[in-house]
Amino acid sequence: MRFSINIPNFGDFADARTVARVAAAAEEAGWDGLFLWDHVVHSKEQRRGQPFGDPWMLMTAAALATSRIKLGPLVTPIARRRPEQLARQVATLDGLSGGRVIFGAGLGGPIDDEFGSFGDEIDPKVLAERLDEGLDLLAAYWSGERVNHSGKHYAAADVELLPATVQRPRPPVWIAGYWPRKAPMRRAARWDGAVPLFASANHGEAPPVEELRDLVGFLQEQRGDVSTPYDVIVGGMSPADPARSRALIEPLAEAGATWWDERQLITGDDFYRLTPILHRIEQGPPALG
Repeated sequence: MRFSINIPNFGDFADARTVARVAAAAEEAGWDGLFLWDHVVHSKEQRRGQPFGDPWMLMTAAALATSRIKLGPLVTPIARRRPEQLARQVATLDGLSGGRVIFGAGLGGPIDDEFGSFGDEIDPKVLAERLDEGLDLLAAYWSGERVNHSGKHYAAADVELLPATVQRPRPPVWIAGYWPRKAPMRRAARWDGAVPLFASANHGEAPPVEELRDLVGFLQEQRGDVSTPYDVIVGGMSPADPARSRALIEPLAEAGATWWDERQLITGDDFYRLTPILHRIEQGPPALG
């Protein structure tokens, strides 16, 4: 199992210098990844008055401050971005980091705040169509080959976007979605990893082992060929006590999780403040038996 730190792109982490400091500390303490949120307003009434940073600028700062850890968004809503611009951003960061990008994608939300506030589409079915079409188009762009595409939502006429990504054939793509909803996890099974959220476990809370086991079984059924590498990312707040931490995380690893994403509860304000996050980072990742 690998271990990552999860931070939002607002509050203290709207500052690229702060994110660079966090990334360097995470690498020094032995963590394997740093993943950032991709929001423009989040829940806008709750975040009123808080600064936000562009996640790609923040991840660039993190890449320049590190040499080993994986970096990426958890998650980018493709439907809120132009695929050609997004393809450039990911390829540029992949090149800058020496091939350390993991691209997390999802529907995005809260939909009314993140999309509706700007007069954009708020129908989840349409956003899901954009997500699926955008994912396929991104993979084509990242190849560096010439692309022709005429779809329901996007078009590309005889274009090639160079340079291609450092990672071949492309960076790993992880897909987020709520379980037990099957549609997003069918989508996840077509790519390289699943980042499930659980109705029974809020952000910062580890999911029930049985629910994770059911999800992993569903993913395996959908994938068919289980010989290729595949990641399942779960997270929460790990206890400070090593024995309690092992008791929490080891059953999740046995059920099929490959990453533990360290996340703070969002019921307070610790999750967007530097001091508590840095304190947790410096303690190092959980130690399993």
